[in-house]
Parts: sequence; C-alpha cells; structure tokens
Amino acid sequence: MKILVLGSGAREHAIITALLAEEAGHEIVAAPGNAGIAADVAVETGLDPLDGPAVAEYAIEHDIELVVIGPEAPLVAGVADPLRTRGIPVFGPGKTAAQLEGSKAFAKRIMEAAGVPTGRAVRAATVAEAERALDELGAPYVVKADGLAAGKGVLVTSDRAAALDHATQYLRHGSVLVEEFLDGQEVSLFLVSDGHDVLPLSPAQDYKRLLDGDAGPNTGGMGAYSPLPWLPDSFVDEVIDTIALPTVRQLAKEQTPFIGLLYCGLIVTDRGIRVIEFNARFGDPETQVVLPRLVTPLSSLLLAAATGALAGMPRPEFALDTAVTVVLASEGYPEAPQTGRPISGLAEAAAVPEVTIAHAATTVDPATGGLVATGGRVLSVVARGTTFAEARSRAYEAVSRIDLPGAQYRTDIAARVS
Repeated sequence: MKILVLGSGAREHAIITALLAEEAGHEIVAAPGNAGIAADVAVETGLDPLDGPAVAEYAIEHDIELVVIGPEAPLVAGVADPLRTRGIPVFGPGKTAAQLEGSKAFAKRIMEAAGVPTGRAVRAATVAEAERALDELGAPYVVKADGLAAGKGVLVTSDRAAALDHATQYLRHGSVLVEEFLDGQEVSLFLVSDGHDVLPLSPAQDYKRLLDGDAGPNTGGMGAYSPLPWLPDSFVDEVIDTIALPTVRQLAKEQTPFIGLLYCGLIVTDRGIRVIEFNARFGDPETQVVLPRLVTPLSSLLLAAATGALAGMPRPEFALDTAVTVVLASEGYPEAPQTGRPISGLAEAAAVPEVTIAHAATTVDPATGGLVATGGRVLSVVARGTTFAEARSRAYEAVSRIDLPGAQYRTDIAARVS
C-alpha cells in the first residue's frame, strides 16, 4: 500500500517504524519528515502538511492509497477535508471534529452533551472572569489554554498569582478554561474510530513534568511506559462504554464524524474515571511505547477506520512484553531550547538489545554531515523487555551512549512499576 504520513516528530517516526515492520511491504512517503525519518523512507520536504488542497493533489498524482495525518496542527486546520472530498482514504478527523483537541471549550460541550464524566470547568474570556473562576473552583488551580499550545498550555498550581499569570498570558490570544482539580493516576488510552465504532489500543502512562518526581514545568511529555499492570481488567471496557462511544456518536449525531485516533487523557479518581482532555491524534510520547507492542498490523486498523470498516473487526492484539521510552531534550527546554547542537552516539545506542530511536527534532548539518538538534524534544529512546526493569535498563543504557551537549532527561520513567 502507498501511504503518505504527514508530520515530522517522534510520533510520526514511531508510526512509520510500525508500518515498515509489517510483512506487506508498504511504500511510505513522509512530509516533511526529519533526519531519522529520512533515513528510513522517502520524504517530501516541499509539501506543506498544512495545505490541504496541495496534499490532496499530491496524493492523487502519486496514487496514494492512505494518508495518515500525524500532528494536531494540520488536523485543526482541516487538511483531512479536501482529501475526503476527493475520495482519498485519510486517517484523521475533519476540521470540525478536530476541535475536540483544538478547543477545550468545544470538547467540554461535547462531553456534556454526551454525558461523559469529566471535571467542572468555567470558560473565561477576560482577566476578571478568570479571577472569578479561580476563586469559585479553588486550589489547586487548573488553567488551560482553549486552543493548541503544543502540550504546554496547562498549568496546575496552588499559587493563585501564578495561575492568574498563566491565564493572562493565554487570554491575549483567546480564552482559557479554569477547571476543577482531579486527583489520581493519569492514563492515556488511544482508540481508533471510523466515525461510529471504536477499537482500543493498549493503555499507557506518560510523564508531563520536566524533572524527576514530577517537578518542574509541564512539557509535551518526557517519557512513557506501557502496559499499565495496576489497571483493573474492566478499565478499557468502561472507557469505551462511558467515554469513547458516547463522544464519537455525539459527534456523528452533529454531522461531524470523528474518523481517526481518539486520544483519551484520563484520570482514575476516587469517584471513578474522568476525562482530563481529548486529543485528535496519536499522543507523543505514548505512541512510542504502544505501537512497538502492537501485534495486529497497524495499516489494517488505519485503513479500516479511514474507510468506515471497523464494525466486526476483532480488538487489536498486543505482545505481553513491556515498553519504556525516555525523551532526550535540549538544554533550556521547554522555555528556551538551545538548538543547532551536534548529536552523536546513536548507532551505539541503537546497538542495545530491543532498542529503537524515534527522532523528534533532528536534521543533517550540511557542513559536517552530522546530526544536529532542531527543537526542544530531540529524541525518544524506546526499549522493550520481558519486565519493566529490563526495559528501563535497556532504555537508560542507550540514553547513556548518546551525546547531546546540555541534554536533559528524566531518570525515573517507569520506576514505580519496575
């Protein structure tokens, strides 16, 4: 199958790696890709993933049989819509349905209409409204930018002044949501949707804070692990019945079918499972630990969702092993990442048994021919093992072999389940 993958991050690299591992022998093109992706498949650096009509024309001219939209920005921009209009199978929701991620207020409205369990939220469009909402819901304060913020639009703090400052920052560009604080273990669950039916992937847990012990600022994710042995066996079924299907069918009822990957950011509270947030695409870094364990061909799931054919398909199968990923970030991330620094030792790291490396922000320096970092989160080091201790040991052994001046990473990923 000829597949076009839009995006340039570790998530897209992990998707491509999973597709390449299949026996079918797919022909894959990525746009725009990164240095790691370019080492594995063809890339089209001149194709703008935010230009829907251009992507559709490219797909037609090159006989693309499936388009997979990786990042949130093209989804929220509506890139899937002209593809579907032209009859091209595309994995990713259209512009309106993608507002499930693009607008926290839209997501809360859909959850309310569908009866999905979530925390209380107050939308604020002015500083005065934000102040009233903070006082109404109380500490710890949870403030979220209403639109996309690259995983850094959320602040949880007991400091009212810091919460108000965060709200004020994002009020310059739109509105914010002040939400009820929910206490418990967080879980990420991906579900493939064809607009009416869903199939679950394996739960994962990510680490959003920059530093060990969940200290420091929020990030796009510093690591993850899967599966989650502490979850009850009924967890996935409960999420499907009370969260995923009601949400997907509410969107279908509103004539905005959700076709693609429904990312459920969940928290297990004393009062039951609650939704923290929805995303409209594979999560990063959870994708890096979920897909390596997937036994069912990923392409079959993506194409079935894109063509409305999930009904009657068996649930995806997963290997019984464990997977851990550790994110290597640039110095200064997330506030002011230092870019342009050389990266070495990747071959040595990849030589560790059961280790793969997903590139997130890398390019080839034309002057030296070596790799350099181009962003905040640079690499995702993924390891598998029969136990979490084995997977962790392999992941951190590989990390120790990589040289990126000033690099930072957490040392406690999956430590509590090892």
